[in-house]
Amino acid sequence: MDTKIKRYVVLSYLVFWLMVLGICGTASMVFHCPPVVMRILSNVCAWTPTIVLLVGFKYFCPKETVKDFYKRVFGGRISALTLVIAALITISATLITVFLVSQIQGREFGSYWSFGAYPFWASFLFSFTTGPTGEESGWRGYLRPYLNRKYSFFKASVIQGVIWAFWHTVLWFVDSDFMGIQMIPYVISNVVVMTGLCFIMNFFMEKHDNLIYGIVIHFCFNFLYCFLKVDIWFYVVLSLAYLMIIAVICGIRTLKGEEERKSVHV
Repeated sequence: MDTKIKRYVVLSYLVFWLMVLGICGTASMVFHCPPVVMRILSNVCAWTPTIVLLVGFKYFCPKETVKDFYKRVFGGRISALTLVIAALITISATLITVFLVSQIQGREFGSYWSFGAYPFWASFLFSFTTGPTGEESGWRGYLRPYLNRKYSFFKASVIQGVIWAFWHTVLWFVDSDFMGIQMIPYVISNVVVMTGLCFIMNFFMEKHDNLIYGIVIHFCFNFLYCFLKVDIWFYVVLSLAYLMIIAVICGIRTLKGEEERKSVHV
């Protein structure tokens, strides 16, 4: 991995962790800020990958301007059908998981949902202005193309998923309801699910190279969590769901590769 890429990843980690612990930690422990203020501050912290990229843009992208960068990452053709399919896959994975867990635990499907502390429009706005718009310029706009050029589809997706997942490490300990032994399946689930999301993003952006796909997929995943009330078993089952998604995507790409090879030999 190139030095610039390594430095980008390390800086994104360090700045994010420092912002979460410094800004959010101080706001919570010293000033005892209300939940809405904490949510706004956490959204600001989520923009770290983009902030690091833009502050160091001349170093990370010396051959293009910020305008050219965004024209490129949003320049790919958008298919409404594939965008809807990508969104439905992401939403369905969560909904099916909740349904399966409800069957396993013998509870009503609706008991896993709550409208929470914010109105619907606020939850929508908070979800959209956090990871989907804050992270994607860095992880999918800058990092993804480099990894996809350097590695195979499978390896690039796994590396992206692992980098993205462990960037959240500080949140696993300061913003999670799980402790002790439950942290093990929770961390594993985070790695598996975020890797699965990278597979979905890469699969659709392989043909339609537009950052809108990453933003929509990320948003569809995050938005439902504004209303979920689940225990550790949800994350265990969700991991299995995303492993199946990864397997299906790899299977589809293998079949497509075989069809392309056959057409070449015809």
